[in-house]
Amino acid sequence: VRRLAADPARPTRIDRLDCRALTGRVRIGDVPVLLAKPQTYMNCSGDSVGPAARFYKVYGDDLIVVHDELDLPLGRLQVRKGGGTGGHHGLDSIVDRLGTDDFIRVRLGIGKPETRERVVGHVLGGFSKEEAPLWDEVAKKAVLAVETIIQKGLARAMNDFNRR
Repeated sequence: VRRLAADPARPTRIDRLDCRALTGRVRIGDVPVLLAKPQTYMNCSGDSVGPAARFYKVYGDDLIVVHDELDLPLGRLQVRKGGGTGGHHGLDSIVDRLGTDDFIRVRLGIGKPETRERVVGHVLGGFSKEEAPLWDEVAKKAVLAVETIIQKGLARAMNDFNRR
């Protein structure tokens, strides 16, 4: 997220509490961008995203949600617009509060555990020493994907980042 500040001499501070989220403002190219990190429980992300979207009048292609994704292998990233939530409770909450699933998603693969009983521990746990570099790499790709969406459009970002 820090890389979204175009000027490294002026790092982005995401430290203002607004709509139950830590927020910060940056410019990507000539586009003003509000970054928001909900401070709710993940399963209640919509309690932050919904009010923020309404207050700032941000909908559809102007709303980008970056989230973890069990259905993608660790290190894989996918950009898409709309679609189901795949049982992701945070997305369920956002869709419920917005009343639509018509927003852009940057999905960051965290892989799926061997059994369903291990999902909660997998999602809430940290990465192993071997997995951490893959996560760091996908996080960097996510920043580039968001920048591409904003500067070059969704179709270009999908073409650039949805490759295996």
